[in-house]
Amino acid sequence: MKAILQRCKNAAVTIDGEAVGSCGHGLMILLGVAKGDDTTDAELLAEKISKLRIFDDPDGKLNLSVKDIGGGALVVSNFTLLADYRKGNRPDYFGSEAPARANELYEYFAACLRDRGIHTETGRFGADMQVTLTNDGPVTIDMDSSVLRK
Repeated sequence: MKAILQRCKNAAVTIDGEAVGSCGHGLMILLGVAKGDDTTDAELLAEKISKLRIFDDPDGKLNLSVKDIGGGALVVSNFTLLADYRKGNRPDYFGSEAPARANELYEYFAACLRDRGIHTETGRFGADMQVTLTNDGPVTIDMDSSVLRK
């Protein structure tokens, strides 16, 4: 499972002009579910993300987590994070999980963040979404649950 975390001032997702999810100060998270991922991957990422100290303390040091600042999260599914671009000019996405299972794990990941006390909203799995973001910093971190399993 791959996640791209972007510290944000605000983020929102719309579908056909309808707002479906948003967050204020906190994290915009793009999430890709790989073949073979399971609930442990979602739990590992949610645990690490909920405690990751990437927000400024009063001294301007990155010492606070999203939970510490009372921030929220907007989670958007993004199978293209699993792109294999080694051959040719058209990436393939064979490493991404089948849609039904990917959606299940995407929703489970969002629930895991909520269980850790983070207000979490989502986009709509499989939809053509428009995402807006006011990046803060910018602070952007690429996470992979396989790294956390080691």
